[in-house]
Amino acid sequence: MTSSDIAIWLQERTALGILSPQVLGAIAQVITEKTLPADAILVREGSVPDGLYILLQGQLESGCVNSQNSGLERGFLPGAVIHLQELLLRESAQCTITTLSESHLWMIPADKFQELIAQYPEIAQAVSRLLVQELAQLTSAFTYEQERAIALRPYVVTKAKRGIVGSSRYAVKLREQIRQAASHRGSVLIFGEPGLEKDNIAALIHFGSPQRHEPIIKVNCSILQTSGADLFGRVGGKPGLLEWLGEGTLILNNIQETPPELLPALANLLRTSKYKPVTRSQEEMVSLERMSLARILIVAEKTDKNIEKCVHQLIKVPPLRVRKTDIKSQVEYYINLYSLARGIVKPKVTPEALRRLQSYDFPGNLKELENLVQRAIVQAGGAKELTEEIFWSVETKKKQFRVNLLNLYPGLRKFLRSPWWPDRINYGFTAFAFAFIVAVLFFGPQTRDRNFVLNFFWAWWWTGFLFLFPFLGRVWCAVCPFMIYGEITQKISLKLFPRELRKWERQAAEKWGGWFLFGLFALIFLWEELWDLENTAYLSGCLLLLITSGAVIFSTIFERRFWCRYLCPIGGMNGLFAKLSMTELRAQQGICSATCTTYQCYKGGPQKGEGMASDGCPLYSHPAQLTDNKDCVLCMTCLKACPHRSVEFNLRPPGIELWTTHVPHSYEVALLFLMLGGVYLHRLPEIQSWLGLNFDLQQFLPHLELSLLALCVPIIPILIVYALMYWMNFGRKPKQFIELAYGYLPLVLGANLAHYLRLGLGEGGRILPVTFTTFGLNGDKLPTLVAHPAVISFLQGTTLIFAVLLSMILTQKIARQPIRSLVWQHLGIIGLGLSLWRIIVA
Repeated sequence: MTSSDIAIWLQERTALGILSPQVLGAIAQVITEKTLPADAILVREGSVPDGLYILLQGQLESGCVNSQNSGLERGFLPGAVIHLQELLLRESAQCTITTLSESHLWMIPADKFQELIAQYPEIAQAVSRLLVQELAQLTSAFTYEQERAIALRPYVVTKAKRGIVGSSRYAVKLREQIRQAASHRGSVLIFGEPGLEKDNIAALIHFGSPQRHEPIIKVNCSILQTSGADLFGRVGGKPGLLEWLGEGTLILNNIQETPPELLPALANLLRTSKYKPVTRSQEEMVSLERMSLARILIVAEKTDKNIEKCVHQLIKVPPLRVRKTDIKSQVEYYINLYSLARGIVKPKVTPEALRRLQSYDFPGNLKELENLVQRAIVQAGGAKELTEEIFWSVETKKKQFRVNLLNLYPGLRKFLRSPWWPDRINYGFTAFAFAFIVAVLFFGPQTRDRNFVLNFFWAWWWTGFLFLFPFLGRVWCAVCPFMIYGEITQKISLKLFPRELRKWERQAAEKWGGWFLFGLFALIFLWEELWDLENTAYLSGCLLLLITSGAVIFSTIFERRFWCRYLCPIGGMNGLFAKLSMTELRAQQGICSATCTTYQCYKGGPQKGEGMASDGCPLYSHPAQLTDNKDCVLCMTCLKACPHRSVEFNLRPPGIELWTTHVPHSYEVALLFLMLGGVYLHRLPEIQSWLGLNFDLQQFLPHLELSLLALCVPIIPILIVYALMYWMNFGRKPKQFIELAYGYLPLVLGANLAHYLRLGLGEGGRILPVTFTTFGLNGDKLPTLVAHPAVISFLQGTTLIFAVLLSMILTQKIARQPIRSLVWQHLGIIGLGLSLWRIIVA
């Protein structure tokens, strides 16, 4: 390139173009070319420049160690004149300049440039004008930045908190969504429940993006003007936040609180990145659309269809209650944060306290957890541990009015986890005792006054377990001999004929199993009444063997206790009455979801920690998912298998599940009324006497017809009552019959108990002489304990009165309606109670 070409290039492409052609020509004559590779240092900060450089091709970058010169950091493109000011003022270099790529430069040695300045004073004058212009530009830019900073200062987000804490699949997915959002400039809608720090997620997206050095502001949509002037600005007036923001990031917080009039303009901004400044009056010219360079992140508690359509990405933030695995990490993070801020020793969280936190649902999510941790540290007062008691306020509604008896009585936990419950009782005593009992029924005396087993079964067993249902629920099923023989048969058959037992056909069993046991129970009732099982030993033995054979047969076909879960008539009755129990076995869902990965209590597995080896729940019920006592036989397999102490045996308000978590089933309602009909069936002589009937119960067909009619007695008036409630409900529709029917459950239990009190109090006390008589011995002189008929009648009447009152209370709790809407239901309960009084007490 000739000197004239160099002069022309300098005139057209550099700041030296203001010089005269004569001066440019002189400069061109002393220029030498220099090439530097990438990452080479052109000059170091603080050193004296060795010449004037003009970048011909490539890229340079300046960097300053001195923080006072940080504003001088910049990049250089072709045409840049380097060290002009330093050589003119004889200063050292203020920054280190390095090459970003291979660069070609023109160089004028420092001594020759000084000669040119002395020869041509025009150079110094031109540089002075350049400096003045540059200073004016810098002053204007500084003034603009000052105004911009003042406008944005109330909304600026200075930094983000720590990223997403935890290792759950929810936390992993959320981190991936944040990385994905940071990789593009599109708008993002972040939504979820309150207290999830969604605005921090928006900040994480910004500070993880290439535009992290641009400003980020957060605007609460509830304070936006209806016109949108503070966001879009006014024509000929004050600029809006979008204009001040430039290429920064705008967080629209709580979009659901935006004035409705502003939503269309925001939707258009999201869709097109364009907006219109607000005009001052209708007479003014319509403002022209402007392009917004800002990135928009939206934070909301729930999605809006109009906004959702306009954004590029949706991020749903999961609530803390589904991220129980992350609670431990989150608590540690908050403890570290608070301890560092206050300069105190970091306390530790005890395992019991952590389990309590994990069992809580945290409706306030992360904000609530942070406040709880901070308050706990303050209350601990410098203690080294945060114990369970400090988090006393962490109590879910599901845990209200419940006391964990295993914590209250450690000896109870020890016993229920021991081999005694129920294995040693079942296989060391019950299995042999049951075989002996059946043998006595078949080969011993055949009447109740001479066979102690018959006396025990009808006078002791029925009365005792009906009395125990409100206290221990389905506890009989834990020591039931029917299923013991089913399990023994299952183990022997698998050993003799190795095979894979069939999985449960749950859908069919849920649909038809309840009706099967209903039908079987109805047949047992008829058999019991028509063939006088109460006073015929071998037939009672046949009944026991019939139920046992069902358990044995289905145990050889299906795995675990299929018969107990779906088909056993005694189990169906137990499950029905267990709903009224004041105790329950449950597990803390938070602990199970946060710390358990094996689910040994449900699936079975080897020993783990304090959890024992287990074959899993025999009824395939996970204790954390239990909402109904009918699905738990209190075998305590889950308590033994759990290594995390999640399983609880709670004292609770009796029958609370019936008005909280209960799911009604038609077959249960049918069984309920069948159990009530069974009381009328057992009282046929009293019914005949009351109604003045004269059926010969010694004849089979009349006896059968009257028995079928007795079983149907309760359902007829109940259906009439519900029909009256439907037509005379005072303008309010009653609940479905299948739901309200469970209100009769205390009456059904009370009626059965009142019926069997006659045998329990009248004949149960003769067990000793009857036992001697069974084995051919004389027991006439042995003591007996028999209640007076008046006492029996008093207790029967008291039982019925309480049953009626409890049924009325339970009906109110289930229906949650005014008494006047349920007056016919209550009258029906009272009517049935009076009829039972007439045939049982009177």
